[in-house]
Amino acid sequence: MMDFIRIVIAILLPPLGVFLQVGFGKHFWLNILLTILGYIPGIVHAVWIIAKTPDHRPA
Repeated sequence: MMDFIRIVIAILLPPLGVFLQVGFGKHFWLNILLTILGYIPGIVHAVWIIAKTPDHRPA
């Protein structure tokens, strides 16, 4: 369920979705750059990161 919420957030604001998944790191800054260069690449990258990265927070 949390991945679904993160994906919805990533569609609205891609860097926030990446931040919620992996925090401040290379993927976050890459997503900022992609979002600045084009909104769609930022969304694609954010959804890919959310789908491929396991949740690192304890349940």
